[in-house]
This record gives sequence, C-alpha cells and structure tokens, in this order.
Amino acid sequence: MLPGLDLHVLRRYLDDAVPGLVRGDLSGEVIAGGRSNLTYVVTDGTDRWVVRRPPLGHVLATAHDMGREYRVLTALSPTGYPVPSTITFSADPDLVGAPFYVMQFVEGDVHREASSLAAFVPSLIFDLVDRLADLHAVDYGSVGLGDFGRPDGYNERQVRRWKKQLDLSRSRSVPGLDELHLLLAASPPPVRQGTIVHGDFRIDNAIAVGTRIVGVLDWEMSTLGDPLSDLALLLLYTADRTLSVPGHPSLDDMVSQYASRSGRDVSDLHWYRAMAAFKLAVISEGIHFRFTQGLTVGDGFDVVGERVAPLAAMGHDFLGEN
Repeated sequence: MLPGLDLHVLRRYLDDAVPGLVRGDLSGEVIAGGRSNLTYVVTDGTDRWVVRRPPLGHVLATAHDMGREYRVLTALSPTGYPVPSTITFSADPDLVGAPFYVMQFVEGDVHREASSLAAFVPSLIFDLVDRLADLHAVDYGSVGLGDFGRPDGYNERQVRRWKKQLDLSRSRSVPGLDELHLLLAASPPPVRQGTIVHGDFRIDNAIAVGTRIVGVLDWEMSTLGDPLSDLALLLLYTADRTLSVPGHPSLDDMVSQYASRSGRDVSDLHWYRAMAAFKLAVISEGIHFRFTQGLTVGDGFDVVGERVAPLAAMGHDFLGEN
C-alpha cells in the first residue's frame, strides 16, 4: 500500500466518479521532489494519472487546500495555459484520509537537479519567465476566479498568514526570523494590479519538453494577489538552485524578460524579495517540524531545517538591515 493512498479505495471511487476511466488494477508510486503535498503517479497498465493529497499529519489551517488546486487548474485549462487537465476531486476525508484530486499525467521532464538544465539554458529559463508573465495576464474574472482571492491588502495578509503558519510550526528559536516579520509588517507595498498568483513558481514545479514549459504544477498556494510576489519567489529559488548553471540567464536578465513580457514596473523588488525569503523560511520550518514528528514521506527532509536561519538573514539583507 502506498503511504496515504489506498489504491483499492481509489479504484472504487474512480469507478463511481468517472465510469470507464480505469480499465485494470491500479499500481502507483510517490513522486520524488515534493516537500509538502503528497503526489502519486498511478496507472492501470495502460494510462497514467496523478493523484494529489495533503501531507500526513500536522496540516496547517488554510494550507494544502486540494479544492483550491483543483479549481484553479480546472479554470486555467480551457485558456490554453500549460496545466494538466483535471479529472475529479473528492472533498471526503474518509476515503484516503484527506481530500484529494486526480489529474492527467503530463509527459516531460521535471528539472529537480540543476545539472539537468545545462543543455536547455538560457531558452528554457526565459520560457519559464514568459509563462509566469502569461499567468499574470489571465483575466481571472473571465475564467470564473473572480472570488478566488482579494488582491487589495494581499501583501499585508501574506505577512500575517506566514507569521501564523510559523507560530503553528514552532519547535525551536530561529535567529532573525521574528525580527524579519516585524520589518515586513511595517512596510507592505500596495498591490498595483491584482492577478492570479501561483505562490510557488519555480523550475522544478514545471514540466518541460526541451526548451518549452508544457505543464505548471503545485498550485496549493495560488490565489489572487500581487504578481511581483511570484516574480520575487522565482528569483529566490533561481539564485539558490540553478543560477550557477553555465549559460543560465542572470537574475537581472530574468527580471528584464518579465518586464518586457508583462509590461509591469519591476523597479523596486526589495520588499518582495525579503518577503519571499520569509515565506520560504516558514515553509522550510514547517517541513522541519513535520520531519521531527516523523510525518514526512521521502528523502531529504532531514536537512531542510538547516535552511531556515540563512533565509532569515537573506531577508534582512534584501531590506538593507544587515
């Protein structure tokens, strides 16, 4: 049995919800790379699908919302934006232990290791930036997402939300983290133009074929908000993971590409980049907390906690406090 997913229960559910979809016994595996929601590939021997559910245990309020992921994917798919097609969603926590949804499997590569990018930069990175700008250009009202969030006050709410998430995952004191929160709370910028925001946009949350992005994944933190928050987080992940790849575009080049594609003013990203560091620090601390409780599935969780203090220091650097 897969951790967190009973395939016999899933098969019975799919036979009722989508008759004829499954044509044989299901087998599956946990997809590596995730640090939050559990993601599985399941197959009947002919077709493959992806199943997403929240992590095992200690699920924070407002986090890991499968219904939100399913809704935004379903809304974006008809626009031609590169997301997997959705199949079905269950809000019943009693079937597999939590709400879950099923979507189509998208063929391609997920670049989890920087070394795998060498043959595809800079074109793939610029395509990733273009896909971010394209997401921010979607008319969210026309695709039925007008009530998906509230852009006004988004940055203030983000500061409060991630402080709350930190408080719910505290198991230790981290130097500089609470001080960074206070600085961010003192000066959140207004949202100039609200858009759909992904909330975790990065190269390893995308599926690529060659130099083209064919699928954007992991929409658990999506909402309506400030698009510059997505850009800042992409820059943070890029600097941390892939910037050293020969031929990779610089962060300034990525910002220029986004500005050209989107037409947005990107002249002052300091607060956004500090907020991105705080957000990632809190996410990492939550993962560390679940690891200490024995509630993670997969490899690499034992070192995530080491990232939190450096991220807090980075946030202070972006604000000019160090």
